[in-house]
Formats: sequence, C-alpha cells, structure tokens
Amino acid sequence: MNRFFYLLISMAILLSGCASNNVKIDTLETWTNEPIQKVPEKKIVINKEVTKINDDLWERIRQGFDVPDPDREIINRHVRQLQSNPAYVDRLLQRSASYLFYIIEEVEARDMPSELALLPFVESAFNPKAVSPVKAAGMWQFMPATGKQFNLNQTVFHDERGDIVKSTRAALDYLQRLYDMFGDWQLALAAYNWGEGSVGRAIAKNQASKLNTDYFSLTMPNETKNYVPKLLAYKRIIDQPEKYGFKLPKVDNHPYFVSIPVNQDIDVAKVIELSEITQEQFLALNPSYNKPVILKEFNQDILLPFGKAELFQKNLNQNKSPLASWTVVKVSKTDTVEKVAADLDIEADQIRDINKIPKGMKIRSGSTILIPKKTIHNDNVSTELALNPVLSLEREFVPVPVVMKCHGKKCVAVPSNLANYGPKGTNINTKTSPLLDKTTAKNNHSSNATKGKEPTTATKAPTKTPNANNKTPSKESTANKSTSTKKKSSSKDQ
Repeated sequence: MNRFFYLLISMAILLSGCASNNVKIDTLETWTNEPIQKVPEKKIVINKEVTKINDDLWERIRQGFDVPDPDREIINRHVRQLQSNPAYVDRLLQRSASYLFYIIEEVEARDMPSELALLPFVESAFNPKAVSPVKAAGMWQFMPATGKQFNLNQTVFHDERGDIVKSTRAALDYLQRLYDMFGDWQLALAAYNWGEGSVGRAIAKNQASKLNTDYFSLTMPNETKNYVPKLLAYKRIIDQPEKYGFKLPKVDNHPYFVSIPVNQDIDVAKVIELSEITQEQFLALNPSYNKPVILKEFNQDILLPFGKAELFQKNLNQNKSPLASWTVVKVSKTDTVEKVAADLDIEADQIRDINKIPKGMKIRSGSTILIPKKTIHNDNVSTELALNPVLSLEREFVPVPVVMKCHGKKCVAVPSNLANYGPKGTNINTKTSPLLDKTTAKNNHSSNATKGKEPTTATKAPTKTPNANNKTPSKESTANKSTSTKKKSSSKDQ
C-alpha cells in the first residue's frame, strides 16, 4: 500500500515538472528612455520544427500575408516601375518605419491580412500630412465627408484625418465594413478607393452580363484598376526584397511611439522643448494639429518617440514657465481685424497670421479666433470653444470712386480706374460721381468728346487660377498615384 502511495506521488511530481517546461517569451511591458536591452533569442519546438523568434517587423508582416496575389502582367508592371526608382522606394520604406508597428498591431488585433498595413504606401506614400487636390487628407487619405462618417473631427484647430491613431482605426473600420459587404479583400480595397456604391454597380453590371465579378474582371477607372496591383507590388518587394534588388531597412518589432494624454493646454513649441525632439519629429507623429497650441479639451493624446515620453514627463515636472501662450476667444460683433485687435490690445497681423485671415476680410460675430494669451486668459480654453470653433468671414465694404458711364438715357456706375469702359462702337458721355475727383472727370469727358468715340483699351494678360487647395501635390504623392478619381464619400456614392 505504501509503495503504491509513493508511486502516485512520484508520478504527480514528474507530470508537474513536465507541465512547467513551457517556453516563456519575454515581452516589453513598460517603456523607458534607457537603451533597450536585446532579448536573448529562444527557440520553440513545434511539430519537431524549429522556429526562430524574430525581432524584425518585416518578418512579422510577411507571416500575415493573405490577399490573393495572382501572376498578372499589371502587377509585374508595377513591380518593374518600383524597381526603376529604388531611391523613392527606399525613402518610403524608411518613412514607414515610424508607423508600421502600430498599424500591424491594429491589423492583427482584427485578424485582417497584413497587406492592409502596407496600404499607406499606395495612398499617401506614408506621409501623414499629405493632402490631395480633391481634399483627401492624412496617411489613409480620407475625404472630408467619409472622415466625418467615421468620427474624425475636422475643425479650424485640428484635423483628425491626420491623427495617426484615430485615422488608422477609422480606416480599418471602413475596410472591415467593406469586406463584410463584398466578402473579398480585393473588392473591399477597390471600394475603399472608388466607393462601395461604384463597386456594387460594377458587380451588378457583370452579373447582368453573366461575367465574372472578381476584381480583375470588373470595368473600373484606371486608378482603381491599378490600386490593388500597386499594393501587391509593394507586398512582393517586402516578401522577397533580394529577388527584386532591394534591401529593407531594419525595423524593430516594438513600438516606435508612445501616447501621452494632454491634461492642460500646452504650446506645440513647449512639447518640443520638454521632450527634446525636433519640430520635424513632432509633426511626423502629430500632423493633426494645425495651430501652435494643443488644447486639453481636444481629448486627444500627443505621440512622442519611444523613450522620449519619460523625458517629457521629467522635464514637465521641473518646468516653471507657462505651458500655453495662446488662447481662444469668441468675437462678439462683426468687425474688421484691426478693430477686433484694438479691442483685444494685440497686433492685427498676429490675428491675421495665426488664424489665416486674408486682408480685406471682416470677422463675423460668433467666430472663434486664436490670440496670444494675456493675464486675463489664464485658464484652459473651455470645451465649447475648443470643440466647436467657427471662423466666419465676410468682405469689408470699401467705398470705391466711380464714374457714371452714359449712353443716351442709360447710365452705369463703374470704378474710376476703368474710365474707358463702355459698349463698343458707341459715343459715351461721362457724368461724374461725387466720389470722383472733378478735375479727372472733366478731363475724361472732354477727351472722349473730342475723339468722338471710346478710346481703345489695352488687353490685360490673363492670370492663372491658383490651385483650389492652395497646395501643390508632392512629387511622391503624384508619382505613386493619380488623385483624379479619389475615393468618394460612401453616403454620396450610394
């Protein structure tokens, strides 16, 4: 009996020892500004095959590829185009290193194919500040209406289409919805570019003609037709860089940035100072802020490079100077910038520059404007002003000297600097307005009466119309794709 009892105890100890032999993988649970110690490589034995744990993010991305990649000439052509411009590709690969870890984390959490993490290569060349001629913005190139559908706020103070975290989550939400609608990732990607209504109609057209309804069988605009092939070209280069003559930059498999909550209004310049980073580094991670101050009521974190967050907090605790030098006020009545500035005891040019108000424009009542902070504005900006800013402008009325151009009993008032205005081939008599200098009017009248006809006016050279966005697309954006048929708002498309 005793032997049997000891035998049971021995077997229990043995089984307990076997159960505790599972391999434990070290994970980085906290960040620090100290140099990161490399985790020793370990091996896991699975089905007698040895798999090496890789700290390279590219390998992690490769393991999640799942979008069909057929051998088609249109894809091969895009691969060759990328091969012919290696400097451009290398620049994009380097730029993507700041964002890929976060994006692949979000993609994997939703069990989506990792090709989706590469979509910003096609959309924006991984430029979170990109704005297309049709006003699509951010790394994921959301149109204004589509951004609003996915709760990306767009105000005069900040545009969340440029927010790395919020826009990524919104883009993946949109892509998941499109996949649920079409049941195919290639068609979902086509709808992201072209609109779900357009793709739905293209599918219905093929169905009516008893044709295939896969991505490569649909009749689509040129941009959409090349959209998925471009993505798959980048996928092939990342999957087999040596085959296509590329060397991928090393991207560690850990976070590049850390989120820091904003607990009080703070200047962008102050964040840069306290975190000891460059302005370029800050804007690369926080492009949604388009004013020099970050307001607490934005309810939005700031992103800082890995290792700088702790330094920022340390310097913040030791800081004795004011954090914010700007505040927001509401204009009580419609008035000129000069009058508003005089009432606030600040320079008119400061109001114009920081709020982007053109000369010759008045600020309408109820508008919110950003102004330098004074002692009377020590508190944080209120929730109402921070979240619902409105800037409404109207043209100033400027009296213009005019002359009366008459033909018989019909007279027309025109600016005095257009003294030669009048119907062609007619005799014009000029009557002056009280605003016009009498001597000038008399001279004009006598000159016209002597000649008996309208003097010939010089032809004015036509002027070029400026770009609607007042922004020239970057070479990288235009090199990577056309924006003429940029994806539409889903509500409009349907």
